Amino acid sequence: MNGAPWNNGNTVNYYVGKRFFMIPFSEALEITLGRARTLGSTTVPLSEAAGRVLAQDVACDVDMPPFNKSAMDGYACRRADLPGPLKVVETIQAGKPPEKPVCAKECAKIMTGAMVPEGADCVIMVEHTQTNEDGHVVFTRESTATNICYCGEDVKAGATVLRRGIRIAPQHIAVLAAAGCSMPLVAQRPRVAVVATGDELVEPDTLPGPSQIRNTNSHQIRAQMEQTGAQVTYYGIGADTLSALNTLIQEIQHENEVLLLSGGVSMGDYDLVPQALTENGFEILFDAIAMKPGKPTTFAVSESAACFGLPGNPVSTFVQCEILVKPFLYALMGHTYRPHSSWHPLAESFTRKKTEREAWIPVMVDDNDAICPISYHGSAHIAALCDAYGFMTVPQGVASIPEGAMMRVMLIVPTG
Repeated sequence: MNGAPWNNGNTVNYYVGKRFFMIPFSEALEITLGRARTLGSTTVPLSEAAGRVLAQDVACDVDMPPFNKSAMDGYACRRADLPGPLKVVETIQAGKPPEKPVCAKECAKIMTGAMVPEGADCVIMVEHTQTNEDGHVVFTRESTATNICYCGEDVKAGATVLRRGIRIAPQHIAVLAAAGCSMPLVAQRPRVAVVATGDELVEPDTLPGPSQIRNTNSHQIRAQMEQTGAQVTYYGIGADTLSALNTLIQEIQHENEVLLLSGGVSMGDYDLVPQALTENGFEILFDAIAMKPGKPTTFAVSESAACFGLPGNPVSTFVQCEILVKPFLYALMGHTYRPHSSWHPLAESFTRKKTEREAWIPVMVDDNDAICPISYHGSAHIAALCDAYGFMTVPQGVASIPEGAMMRVMLIVPTG
């Protein structure tokens, strides 16, 4: 982390007695991002750059386009000589320079992308021409566009075409290629450890016995984190004992920049993750967020790593990974990430009884682009998200929202 410890003491803690105050999500995000330290950088081939975060500005080494080129298949000529007839002096294909200038009453047959010959000031489309008995070309319209892409009209040599911090998408690959940047400098990918805690958990290939459930969180988290380009390692299921958790944390905090532990962060007798973190040199910065789902989310830092203690219920974990963990991982790579969102009218009025927390409620969108809550039984009901368009956010303290009110929706869309 550029030699700077994350546990730098610059953040105000909310600790009182054994537990923290419940803080708004906006404060939790601010605290989290405030502890992000950008990682190093490395060069990669252009073929491996998609999805990575650019670590330096990129300037173009040539004009774009690098010469006056034809935007159409047609005939390069002088506008003053139209409508002709025009003598065809040569055929110019893309990749071959013209051999002759275009003089009065002349034209050159030209292909899209080919260099416009000297003397020509326009290209007439082949569809707008006829050829007479002498093989001369006649323009059949009253006027024509120039149909020439001029040298440097898109980008001048030396101009910055991409800024550091962008996440490289396919369109950026094209720009990098055009700029001659075949080995872009990109941010190092954070190493992320994923662990589930709980004696009740078994892996998906195991039939659960009495009082057991399959481990869904770790595999969901891994998929979400891999969307960011992080190097994700799954370390299995941690037992609900302090000694087991201590051993696990001691191992993974030296191998990873970020630890993602699900379960064991609430108020039960076997919720031992906060204690294990403290005993292994982590400073807990918050452990309760005023939102539903995801209240018991914990964030802690040590000299070498950051840790998110995520709730055991998969909907809670899904939401927190999208709106808290992903922004942090991207910040480590120098990229500002915000979940995809849009605004939609509420299809029907909404009411709730408890308002002490901000609510994130899964919704569907109808044919009129309006949203309505879907059948949802709580933060363990992960199957509800399969049919969800996204989550609408209901602010803290708001008990009812009228039909037609515009609501912000965090979209459930892939980002990788």
